Amino acid sequence: MAKLGGFEFWKKSLKEARFVVAPMVDQSELAWRLLSRRHGAHLCYTPMLHAQVFVRDANYRRENLYNEVCEEDRPLITQFCANDPEVFLKAALLAQDYCDAIDLNLGCPQMIAKRGHYGVFLQDEWELLEKMVRLANEKLSVPITCKIRVFKEVEKTVRYAQMLEKAGCQLLTVHGRTKDQKGAMTGIASWEHIKAVRKAVNIPVFANGNIHHLSDVERCIQETGVQGVMSAEGNLHNPALFEGCSPPVWEMAEEYLEVVKQYPPCTLSYVRAHLFKLWHHTLQIHQDLREDLAKVKTLEGLADVSKQLRLRCQEEIAKGKEEEEEKEGGLPFPHWICQPYVRPPPKEPVANGNSQGSEVKKTVCQKRALEDSDGTADTLSKNKQKKRSRNPNKNFCPEQKPKYIKCEQCGNPKVSHGLRFKTKAEKQKAEEDEKKEGSATETIQIPDPSPEPPL
Repeated sequence: MAKLGGFEFWKKSLKEARFVVAPMVDQSELAWRLLSRRHGAHLCYTPMLHAQVFVRDANYRRENLYNEVCEEDRPLITQFCANDPEVFLKAALLAQDYCDAIDLNLGCPQMIAKRGHYGVFLQDEWELLEKMVRLANEKLSVPITCKIRVFKEVEKTVRYAQMLEKAGCQLLTVHGRTKDQKGAMTGIASWEHIKAVRKAVNIPVFANGNIHHLSDVERCIQETGVQGVMSAEGNLHNPALFEGCSPPVWEMAEEYLEVVKQYPPCTLSYVRAHLFKLWHHTLQIHQDLREDLAKVKTLEGLADVSKQLRLRCQEEIAKGKEEEEEKEGGLPFPHWICQPYVRPPPKEPVANGNSQGSEVKKTVCQKRALEDSDGTADTLSKNKQKKRSRNPNKNFCPEQKPKYIKCEQCGNPKVSHGLRFKTKAEKQKAEEDEKKEGSATETIQIPDPSPEPPL
């Protein structure tokens, strides 16, 4: 059977998927995908997998894909991060029999992606990307897709998308944010960029960004003309987003935990992270249970904390605190209802040329700046505050820390050259030598210098 591509691939293999769960590191695992599919998702992606590790490590392959084969979990796209055409192809060949397409991650903006030289940090290396996509398109039995972020310039973004299409990309997901729009500077995704890409290419396009409710999905499709809409954060806070409903958090939490039990094994850290997202707004109020959720080390323990949160919320409902909580929290629904966490948008610089933008940046990074400058306890990170509680005299100010001359040969401080460390074998030998010396001392007869007593 000939390999499907473009719109034919979207229609037949992906069944005209419109509602898509994004690839999320450690968060779009099998249990979560199955939960999302039960509540309206048409298509899911695996978490981002590292191509090089996938090729060399059989355990990594088994834990992240092979063990998660499930008839209910289709259609499915496996996503890889990579920066080498041959390695990417090898990983894709090992994965192609377990999914409906292979996706190349060109959108991850995190520092780990910068250090590893993948994700969005490849978006300027068009020659390399063209080679990676072309080789995969030629050799794989399933289609190759790509997920990208936009450039500031709409025209450059369009040329970028057209280059990937020409290389062999059969479906393109466009996250309407730039490389720098992340964390506190996330801001609003540009649907204008997505619309321009959709008009410029002849392959299906998925939109990503600004999706918190089903109404956002419908509006995005109407405004951009895309074939489908992908959700990440919105899905994590409300896995029933694509159903158009906002159920009580405990319903989703309990159903998710049941799926986890039904399809083991699931890494405990993944489950914990999902519960933190689901209970996000409630945990702002019941912070003692936030600590408990962070500390428990079993699935049963996590389920117990979730049950306690449910009981507290039901007590509040019985006491009629819904309206009061809604007003105090500034949320559209009471905190126990599944709803998104919306980051405050970063302030825009003024148009007259004043450097308000730099002031905004200072405000965003204020904690870090204070932490680096004077190291006072109220501005230290939690980790450093713990260190100070153990050692009140500990100094975190870089200017006051002692400076050591570095060795020209090894780069380590010269002061360390005078230190001598013993191996376990050397320590054991030294202890044995000390014992021998001690026993030898005991056998030596020392004459008593005192005079003999009189007869």
